[in-house]
Amino acid sequence: MASPLTDAGSLYAALCGPPGLERPIALDVRWRLGGPPGRADHDVAHLPGAVFLDLDTDLADPPGPGGRHPLPDPDRLQSVLRRAGVRVGSRVVAHDDADGSVAARAWWLLRWAGFPADRVAVLDGGYAGWVGAGLPTTAEPSRPRPGDVTVAPGGMPVLDAEGAAASGRAGVLLDARASPRYRGDLEPVDPRAGHVPGARNAPASDLVGADGTWRPAPVLAQWFADLGVAGAAEVGAYCGSGVTAAALVLAVEYAGLRPPERPVALYAGSWSNWSTDPDRPVAVGAVP
Repeated sequence: MASPLTDAGSLYAALCGPPGLERPIALDVRWRLGGPPGRADHDVAHLPGAVFLDLDTDLADPPGPGGRHPLPDPDRLQSVLRRAGVRVGSRVVAHDDADGSVAARAWWLLRWAGFPADRVAVLDGGYAGWVGAGLPTTAEPSRPRPGDVTVAPGGMPVLDAEGAAASGRAGVLLDARASPRYRGDLEPVDPRAGHVPGARNAPASDLVGADGTWRPAPVLAQWFADLGVAGAAEVGAYCGSGVTAAALVLAVEYAGLRPPERPVALYAGSWSNWSTDPDRPVAVGAVP
């Protein structure tokens, strides 16, 4: 099974390979909650040939009833990917400069758009890992040849609010937010504090170590097993707005608990959708 992660050395070798060999498309999706936009960092220095995509404007539709980061319109996503040079059969590697969760959103969207599992990956360690390995960066603007990829949505399972509620009742529903938000101690963004009844707290920040690289697959496998994922028939994941939960989807696959053809389902609207309906129940505290 192809790994959803790749390391900096392997990516560098592929990007700088001899003429005639396939070179992956590197997507720079650096982003931070509250700004400033990652574009400024990209313009200062980026991986050679990397193309910048913005989470808010390229990898999501405008905020609305569906949440703060709704899935992008397929035709618009197709245009974005074509401008980035993505072609039919391309291999694409995404990176951010934080915990890998925004890169995981790009990975998830590409899989949702119809890319096979072996054609999409996340750079383990992200931009910091690349720089820490002594690999070159550039300020030279990337000008990719326009791509011809066709977006065919449906490659990854998506939950709505009703599906998330059902997962919380009868399956395993994972909440990727930090524990204080899960417990309802605070809610800095959305209308109500707490979690979907039945959801189990699985903070996405726990997926990576202090050095910014993803924890070893056996460690993650045990972590998810303790949360009830191993052997569960149905598993769903959500977060604040459908971004960091994509990291849980990736991590479960990386840990070997579910194959690419049976991925964890993503509640795309996540808490930013659930919490807007006053008729939906909200649980608080550390217990699901």
